[in-house]
Amino acid sequence: MTGSRIPERHAQLVAYAQSLTPPADWKAEVSGDEIIVMAGPSVIHQRNLLIVREQFDAHRPADLMPSENTDLASPNVGKLRNPDLTYIPIATVELGGNEVPAELAAVAVEIVSPSNPENDLVGKVRDHPLMHIPLYLVIDPREGGLVLYSEPDGGTYRRQWAGSFGDEVPVPVPFSFGLATDRLLRYPAG
Repeated sequence: MTGSRIPERHAQLVAYAQSLTPPADWKAEVSGDEIIVMAGPSVIHQRNLLIVREQFDAHRPADLMPSENTDLASPNVGKLRNPDLTYIPIATVELGGNEVPAELAAVAVEIVSPSNPENDLVGKVRDHPLMHIPLYLVIDPREGGLVLYSEPDGGTYRRQWAGSFGDEVPVPVPFSFGLATDRLLRYPAG
């Protein structure tokens, strides 16, 4: 696919994805020529997201607002991703619509889904730096792992911090705080 055709193809895929009627609480994303449909989150997922969001909220810059399940779009690279949590400029409300330019996001946070972990651990690690999302925090309740990717450059993240539940994640600017993870829950074994 040539570079000039990516925005056109992206628009077609997004339109098709938005025309789908998946079951309640499901969401769709676009990555290249793929439409990824995912099930809604579990209560453990939601609790972990709340723990993380409360801490980010306490350290968010005044010009950013939290948003859960917002479509972050990068038509030029054919990507539409929908992180569990992101922080975007309050001014993006003036853009209207359902999509926010991905490069405006300050962070993307994902709680790994047990039904489709590759989407968060492989697909988004590949897509988010291409979309110029400066921070990508992955929380994996399956094994209790944490990874913070930062400094996107040339389609990859140059920095990666890894730890386990209980460790403090060093979240850089614009938030600048240590994310406590000792209250995060793991998914039940099985």
